[in-house]
Amino acid sequence: MTDEKSITPTANLETTGDGNMTDLTSLIQGVLQQTQDRFQHMSDQIIRRIDDMTQRIDDLEKNISDLLQSNQVDPPATAQ
Repeated sequence: MTDEKSITPTANLETTGDGNMTDLTSLIQGVLQQTQDRFQHMSDQIIRRIDDMTQRIDDLEKNISDLLQSNQVDPPATAQ
């Protein structure tokens, strides 16, 4: 999905100093933040699409009801 390099965090643990561990921690936090942001974006898109479909279904039900009334047809009983 992205052009991020493949990184193996354990590859250089024996030779890393405190600075490199801090860099690794920052890198991991950045990746986790990106992942969280992507999931939030996808979640927002799904909710918008569900809301859109709900509106479309409501409009369709209204149009069907209007058609039935204009033709004086009794609406079918709904099972609940």
